[in-house]
Amino acid sequence: MAKMRKKSDLPTKICQSCGLPFSWRRKWARDWETVKYCSDRCRRARGAASAQ
Repeated sequence: MAKMRKKSDLPTKICQSCGLPFSWRRKWARDWETVKYCSDRCRRARGAASAQ
């Protein structure tokens, strides 16, 4: 079994929509390089803002 990591040891990024930092999540393991937004809400809000 893998060792547990502290949340502070995980990589972080800045959300392109809200500007807040967010940490790596297991569900993003395969495509961490392409993740830009911290949540679906931010992803939808960014798309709606650019459409106007």
